[in-house]
Amino acid sequence: MKILQISNKIPYPPSDGGAIAILSLALGIVDLGHELTLLSMNTLKHHYKVEDIPNEFTSKIRFVTVDVPAKISPLGLLQNYLFSDKPYTATRFISEDFSLRLIELFKEDKYDIVQLEGLYLAPYIDLIRQYSDAKIVMRAHNVEHEIWERVKENTNHQLKKIYLRNLNKKLKKFELSFLNDYDLLLPITARDGEQFRSLGYQKDIYTLVTGIDTSRYKLKSDLCEYPSLFHLGSLDWEPNIEGLRWFLTEVWPMVLKKQTHLKFYIAGRNASESTIKYLQSFNNVIYDGEVSDANAYMNSKSIMIVPLLSGSGMRIKILEGLALSKVIVSTSIGVEGISIKDGLEMMIADSPKIFAEKILYLVQNPRKYKAMSVAALNFIQKEFDNHTIVAKLMNRYEKLINEKL
Repeated sequence: MKILQISNKIPYPPSDGGAIAILSLALGIVDLGHELTLLSMNTLKHHYKVEDIPNEFTSKIRFVTVDVPAKISPLGLLQNYLFSDKPYTATRFISEDFSLRLIELFKEDKYDIVQLEGLYLAPYIDLIRQYSDAKIVMRAHNVEHEIWERVKENTNHQLKKIYLRNLNKKLKKFELSFLNDYDLLLPITARDGEQFRSLGYQKDIYTLVTGIDTSRYKLKSDLCEYPSLFHLGSLDWEPNIEGLRWFLTEVWPMVLKKQTHLKFYIAGRNASESTIKYLQSFNNVIYDGEVSDANAYMNSKSIMIVPLLSGSGMRIKILEGLALSKVIVSTSIGVEGISIKDGLEMMIADSPKIFAEKILYLVQNPRKYKAMSVAALNFIQKEFDNHTIVAKLMNRYEKLINEKL
């Protein structure tokens, strides 16, 4: 098969969940012998030179990029709020240059599948239909409007709540406007698939969890600081910031009261100055900024904290943590889409008191920590093997292609 994968950012370096999901799937496809072109927007926020991507990736995948600023500005936010019926989060990715490059690709080659990596590529569906006979697949990394609905419900800032209510209304309308334009929908979780059905999606659904190539994750337990807590994730993504605020104000004081020398390490990209100042204001919190090697960073710490209160889809960082045999404490929202057992392969808690108690239990019981560490790795190897997941998807694509014959 010839597959065109389209994303609104270059999935390299694979330092966030979306990039990891895109790149893992692309590598799985080409490793099975299929041809894949990856067309990406090269935005200001995630700008990267293709020539700097390692040969181990460029020798397999054809990377094509188009400069699309996708810039966020206060004036743009205000103008969109007042005068547009489309969400600002989506309009930033509508580009004439990107459309022209897409047309060129269709003139150069014939594709069997065009896979869109997320809702913000949906405005290009009409153009794809015009220039290609390929089947269009939407990989829904999240139920987008649901993320912002949850963020809105969890904020007490009235002006922010007003803006988020407006954004959510536009985003839901935008999401629904494309809902039955795809030939196949790939939600990340079965739960998200049910949500799309309830919103009116009528065509085929195939749940595609993100696979992990565990051979890329080298466990180095001798470097691990035990006990220690850590959080690794993008620090410009609102659900991460929201979750950290909750953890630091509601949970961390209870933990520190019992374990006065315990440290909580926080790493991630794109933190604002105000966010950095906020994080550093708490006792025993070490802000490490953006790290060059996420795997090495996770290897150096023991207990992974995922205090998500909002969001949708699947947390790829949890899968990476499990692949590195980390013991994870998360909220129920954090583990959506991951059928994992509380107390066996990781810890799940939704109230501050229980969250703190489970952290303290792991700190005070190294044998339990070790047992859960082993169970975490066994779980990810059994349930999220990338080769198996991608092979099943390619079989589904073959069926989809044959439906038009």
